[in-house]
Amino acid sequence: MTTVYNTDKLRNVVLLGHGSSGKTSLAEAMLFNTGAINRMGKVEEGTTVSDFDEEEIRRRISLNLALIPCEWDQHKINVLDTPGYLDFVGEVISAIRVADAGIVLVDAVSGVEVGTELAWQHADNARLPRLVFINKMDRDNANFQGTLDMLRDKFEGLFVPIQLPIGEQADFEGVVDLIEMKAYLGDGAQATDVPDHMAEPAEEAHLALIEAAAEGDDELIVKYLDGEELTDAEIARGLAAGIATGTVFPVLCGSASHNIGVRTLLHTIVRNLPGPSGEVTATNFATSEEETLAFDGAGPLAAFVFKTAADPYVGKLTYFRVYSGALKSTSQAFNSRTESEERLGQAFVLRGKEQLSVDEVRAGDIGVLAKLGETLTTDTLCDKRHPLALTGIEFPTPLFAVAVAPKTKADSAKMGPSLTRVVEEDPTLRWRNEESTRQVILEGMGDAHIDTAVRRLDQKFGLGLDTSVPKVPYMETVTKVGSASYRHKKQTGGAGQFAEVHMRVEPLARDAGYEFDWEVFGGAISSSFQPSIQKGIRQVMDNGPLAGFAVVDVMAVVFDGKEHPVDSKDIAFQIAGREVFKMAFKEGSPVLLEPIMDMTITVPDEFMGDVMSDLTTRRGRVQGTDQERGNAVVHARAPLADIQRYATDLRSFTQGRGIFTLTFSHYEQVPSHLQSEIIAQAERERQESE
Repeated sequence: MTTVYNTDKLRNVVLLGHGSSGKTSLAEAMLFNTGAINRMGKVEEGTTVSDFDEEEIRRRISLNLALIPCEWDQHKINVLDTPGYLDFVGEVISAIRVADAGIVLVDAVSGVEVGTELAWQHADNARLPRLVFINKMDRDNANFQGTLDMLRDKFEGLFVPIQLPIGEQADFEGVVDLIEMKAYLGDGAQATDVPDHMAEPAEEAHLALIEAAAEGDDELIVKYLDGEELTDAEIARGLAAGIATGTVFPVLCGSASHNIGVRTLLHTIVRNLPGPSGEVTATNFATSEEETLAFDGAGPLAAFVFKTAADPYVGKLTYFRVYSGALKSTSQAFNSRTESEERLGQAFVLRGKEQLSVDEVRAGDIGVLAKLGETLTTDTLCDKRHPLALTGIEFPTPLFAVAVAPKTKADSAKMGPSLTRVVEEDPTLRWRNEESTRQVILEGMGDAHIDTAVRRLDQKFGLGLDTSVPKVPYMETVTKVGSASYRHKKQTGGAGQFAEVHMRVEPLARDAGYEFDWEVFGGAISSSFQPSIQKGIRQVMDNGPLAGFAVVDVMAVVFDGKEHPVDSKDIAFQIAGREVFKMAFKEGSPVLLEPIMDMTITVPDEFMGDVMSDLTTRRGRVQGTDQERGNAVVHARAPLADIQRYATDLRSFTQGRGIFTLTFSHYEQVPSHLQSEIIAQAERERQESE
């Protein structure tokens, strides 16, 4: 059994940053320095602890958040390694939700990149205390001061070095700890005196650090202004206070892959970063009132599920963090969403894919359970006698969609359940049946995200899928009143069929839907045939007369007709209703409607012109622009038909530095020159399918 740690000995830190900034390598070095592994793996060789998924090894990037617990100075540090690639932002958001602090990695060569900015924004939204680790100081063109200046330029807050690099690029050999004023060379196992050539810059930086630390504590600022010396412990205390309030961001440096500066980082995590503390708000289902919880092992159980994963050997894995009480192995817990009890098996902590059993998971800690029945991401496990629900996670709206179709008949049978399971695993994925186009749509954050999901469906669930660009869910309506009459007459030797219907189709306001009216007087048609006629109309509504799309915003009015005392029956009026509706619809100057989307596009200022000109080619209309710290924000509307692959295109012409959000706005009439092309294409597809 693994050691169970008390709340005050826990640190939950999330590694954040742009792709390839070295997060996974840092996690590996932390494991090595804490003795959890005896050899550091490499991302390029697929041998790291946190990148164990087949797809991660194949792509050589992190795709999932990984739990990497390690022990340092009688503390347990739960390291959450997250992906840097933009498509997998859901994993980042989930990890931030359960972390107490963040470590933002910045490449000393590339500086602040788009992934850095996004991670910083998500951390800001969560008010997450954090420090910065400037990585890859041993690389050609590494520049500590230049990277520090860029951080100060891009983000608000006080960025204070608490380490200085000893040398740079090929000469990088260690760091100076500015609190202790000691040097740590190589792997940092032994402290030495600050080198002579570093004495002056170290003293200057030490004074700046003392000033920043004093500002975080009223008592210390008085002592500092009175000219008294602050002890190392007081500096650390003041710094911790500034970090916790989000006003101070300590800056460290090192080389994760060469294990330089990692031990001093571990020391800083324990010494300066906050552990589980403060209070969280939960809703008490018994009283329907909000309740405040502290990280107290004796409090009522409240464990928040922040990730669900499918393991091919163990089954469903449920990752959780305990905010109050303690979750014990082989017990029971109540799911406040499903209002049902779950039988809990052995609780464990994960180190990559390695499972380490524990008797219980105490307040503040993170654990995993296998084979829970109904529990999903964002659920709360609690005590049935004290039902609680913690605040969930708000995941971003998908930006990229594909139509998926089963490769074989066997795949067809398991497509729905398998898609449901992969969406449970990753809430930034969604799937749905698009009735208007008769396609199954899988949505995600980008092409790499969807490609990974399709491969995962094949590897984990044995589901083969073909993907294609989704058809646009156009709609059909009329723009003026159209009238027609239709007689259905069929004689087969026995009982015949007869029905005659006169109908008028009128346009309705947008989003009014469908209405039906009956203006037949004098008994020309019995009112008992109204349902039959309506049934015929509804057969056309889903597959419109113009191009086979759904019909909306019309009123059908039956104003005359004829019936036969013997031959008129339900089926005859169904057929007549269907055919007369088609004819009247075509007389009403029918048009196609297309979905228009609201877009908010954020790019560095230099790409503003490219975005504007590109939107013009996509029939986009700019609604307004804003400025946000060196970035241009463009608000626009564009037809879905022209932006289905915008996620890929935007990254392409902004060098991966552009992001956007997408929401449905409304339906609008398709321009006539495009309408004829869409109708012709629909006709070709209909003929090919026959």
